[in-house]
Amino acid sequence: MPKTANKPAGTDWERVKREAAAEAPIDDQAGPYNPNDAAAVSDYWQQATITRGRGRPPVAVKRPTLNMRVDADVLSAFKATGPGWQTRINAVLRDAVAHGVEKA
Repeated sequence: MPKTANKPAGTDWERVKREAAAEAPIDDQAGPYNPNDAAAVSDYWQQATITRGRGRPPVAVKRPTLNMRVDADVLSAFKATGPGWQTRINAVLRDAVAHGVEKA
């Protein structure tokens, strides 16, 4: 028997607009600056520093990019296995190299 949901579905956009238009001051003064003081907010963010770089973290050995042609049915079969299909192709190729695949 399915459960019945008692909560409303979706976002009440009218309420969001109403509360945004009210421009009510923020009562939380426990932070590093007064969020109601524009100068304090600006000063705080001017002194802020980024502690982490953007993008992926650096790796010890970077994998080269490869453009390779494969049969459409082979590619479809790997993609059908879901996320990680490129990693699985790499594992198959690594296994072939480990077992000494010879030239055709």
